[in-house]
Amino acid sequence: MDRQEVYGNLKISRDSGPKGSSPSSLPQEVCQGPPWRQFALKLGCTGVILLVLIVIKLTVSVILTQNSSIERCSVDVQQNRNETTESPSPLECLEPWQSFQDKCLLFSTIRKPWKSSLVDCSTKQSSLLLIQDQEKLRQIQMQIKDEGISFWIGLNFTLPEKKWKWINGSFLNPATLEINGDHKENSCVYITQTSAFSEHCSEDYQWICQKEGTPIKNKVHPTS
Repeated sequence: MDRQEVYGNLKISRDSGPKGSSPSSLPQEVCQGPPWRQFALKLGCTGVILLVLIVIKLTVSVILTQNSSIERCSVDVQQNRNETTESPSPLECLEPWQSFQDKCLLFSTIRKPWKSSLVDCSTKQSSLLLIQDQEKLRQIQMQIKDEGISFWIGLNFTLPEKKWKWINGSFLNPATLEINGDHKENSCVYITQTSAFSEHCSEDYQWICQKEGTPIKNKVHPTS
């Protein structure tokens, strides 16, 4: 009897113990979190996406603006080059100076020896006329209205070289100017409407001064 009671007690004790050792599953709300946390997470993701899109848009806008500015500057530079090449700026030559190519010329109305004419041009911050090509000579001669008027230019005969020398130190190119008359010491050159002649430098003639012209600056109009 005692053995049966003991066995019965052990069976009852075993049956009354905890059933199974596997943990119960957690509630679904614990894994997903509270609703306000899900809303905050979605809102944060949306904000990050919008911020990225704004940064991309600003970057593209800056790049396009820079490219447009570079193209505009290139067009302006090219236009300035074309204007400079096609139509050089006019020169400002105050009366009685006359505009001629890139120079201002002054035709004197009195007569003096060659050295006196040289000094007169110097006092006017200019020099006696220099001629570097036949076309320039021809155009200047066209401005001489009276066939009987003679003008000293910046050319004289020098020793010991025994050559015609311009007052800037360069020697005459015979192909540029054909001089009629003596080629000797104290000889200077004057030009007329048609020719160039050698004459003693002490003779009295009119003369032509030249100086660099000042480009006329475009007037800036205030914006309305």
